[in-house]
Formats: sequence, C-alpha cells, structure tokens
Amino acid sequence: MIIGVGVDICQVVRVAGMLERRPGLMSRLFTAAEAHTSEGEPRTAESLAARFAAKEALAKALGSPGGMSWLDAEVTTSADGAPALAISGTVAARAAECGVTNIQLSLSHDAGLATAFVICEGKT
Repeated sequence: MIIGVGVDICQVVRVAGMLERRPGLMSRLFTAAEAHTSEGEPRTAESLAARFAAKEALAKALGSPGGMSWLDAEVTTSADGAPALAISGTVAARAAECGVTNIQLSLSHDAGLATAFVICEGKT
C-alpha cells in the first residue's frame, strides 16, 4: 500500500551556486558517500542536485513534519546503477511512525533541472 508520494525538481545551477557560496552546506546536506563517487571523485552538480531533490521528495512523502536531519537520508547507488534511499535516525523514526516498510526512488537530470520521485510503501 502506498503511504506517501513526494516529488521535487530543482535547477542544477541553483544548487551548485548555493554550495559554492556556502561550502559548509556540503557536509550539512550530503554524507561523504553522497558527495563523492565510489572512485572518490567529487560528484557533478547534476548528481548533487538530484540527491538534494531526493531528500526533499522523501520529506514530502513523509508528510514534511520538520525536525528531520538531512544526513539521516542518504542516496545510495546499487551495483547496477539504480538509486535507493538509506534512512536512519530522525528519518527512520518518521518512516516507522508512518508505517513505511519500503521506499522507491527515481532520479533524473536534464536541461539544467534535476528531479526526484519517491514512493513510500507499507503494509496494512
């Protein structure tokens, strides 16, 4: 059963500019694994913008309650390249409160925009 759905879209240049103007935001918004590829290279602005959108979309799917830490939701990538969300702490607590047992994530970026779509599923 679908518990919640969230979608977010953002301009890549806006996220890149925000991180450039305030470098400290990188460690407040993204885990070390999100900020760099598996080869240790910094992620592209497009990739970071998509991860930012994913966290916003997840918050919306969970009802945007506030008080959730950005670092308690981490966008991961499977061996075949599929994105997923790993949750912990404040985000995991909210998901449990809502009865969420599974989270689906889709990311895309093109033409200067990044978008994310999240579906939170549970059993009833």
